[in-house]
Amino acid sequence: MSTPIGGLHIAASGRGLRFIEFAAREFPPHKSKSRWKKSREATSAYVSQLQEYFAGKRREFSFPLDLAGTPFQLRCWDELMRIPYGQTRSYGELARAVNCARGFRAVGQANHRNPLPIVVPCHRVLAADGTLGGYGGGLEIKRKLLQIEGACFKEKNRQPLNLAAGL
Repeated sequence: MSTPIGGLHIAASGRGLRFIEFAAREFPPHKSKSRWKKSREATSAYVSQLQEYFAGKRREFSFPLDLAGTPFQLRCWDELMRIPYGQTRSYGELARAVNCARGFRAVGQANHRNPLPIVVPCHRVLAADGTLGGYGGGLEIKRKLLQIEGACFKEKNRQPLNLAAGL
């Protein structure tokens, strides 16, 4: 699908949304053992809600997810889904929330392996100083997603940005 942040590949299983991949990345994922077939019909509900999100008309997704990961990754991803639209947390705050207070790097790795960026909002996690930190899709995409949500963040050597407020 086409979006304001570039193309996305959307994949679903019979249980729910399975993958979102940025168009610049390989799809299907090379580690996936599943067989994939193209089907607009099977992905239309997911595409529709994502389009609403990018249009500013949706803050939460209501479709089922088919998340697969380690128990730690699943805890991290569950905690990501608790971060409200337009708000952010630091990697350290997320680590404490999953009872791994010193594990901010491990949390960062779980975010990096998130198979459902945007829906499982790892873009809402910032460095301790409020700057963007890292993002698997690239910092420009993370910046755009946070701007869509009107979230505040700092640019390196700049003041906080909140474009939704016209600042």
